[in-house]
Amino acid sequence: MNKTSSISGSFTENAIDPRWKTLFYIAAFAAVYMIILIPIQGIVFIFSPPPSTVLGFFKLFQESILLGLINLDLLLTIDYVLVVFIYFVLFIVLSRKEKSLSLIATILGCLSITLYIVSREATFSMIALSNEYFSATTEMEQAATLAAGKTLLAVYNGSSFDISYVLGGFTMVLFSIVMLKDELFEKSIPSTGLIMGVLMFVPPTSGEIGVWISMVSLVPSLIWMILMSRWLFRTARRLTQLQLN
Repeated sequence: MNKTSSISGSFTENAIDPRWKTLFYIAAFAAVYMIILIPIQGIVFIFSPPPSTVLGFFKLFQESILLGLINLDLLLTIDYVLVVFIYFVLFIVLSRKEKSLSLIATILGCLSITLYIVSREATFSMIALSNEYFSATTEMEQAATLAAGKTLLAVYNGSSFDISYVLGGFTMVLFSIVMLKDELFEKSIPSTGLIMGVLMFVPPTSGEIGVWISMVSLVPSLIWMILMSRWLFRTARRLTQLQLN
């Protein structure tokens, strides 16, 4: 009996190289961390929505740096960094059968992450500007600081963020299409991923409808992460068994 035949189910066909098990565990723990962060971010946005003005952010950072950072997407930025591990795992698995679409999805995903991080320059820079504003001794200095804050918020809600958001949607749709063809995944995972990806075609900056859709998308996002974390841990354990045999 060969090594892969000792593992039951569809995992026996075209088994993944067991040496990838560490990456699978890292991706699994990243998914769990994101499962915790997504509801926290949503709750904060509901009960403490971000200010609508630069001065409002300046005042918020004086009251609570942590709340200010969360309102400027600190937790979502961490999510975006962590999801790269999941993208790499999906490429390793899905490229067994569909190399082109898997590679395109991975490239789009990495580009989405890069653009998002670039657009979040305001997250930490706003702290320094807030301190400068309230320590300024002249109205001219305050006006200059407010102008710098407006520039940061313009970048924060600008093209880089919109493109990043939509590219993230295309990434999920492409990965989900390939996952539907792969016997290693339960159909609920790509089905949820498709819903999440389609909802991401409308960025939150598209007025009230965009904000509403982005909040709704948190539900399939959370479900997808839960399903993926289960699959990642299960697969990582199977890879460990294969390596030990």
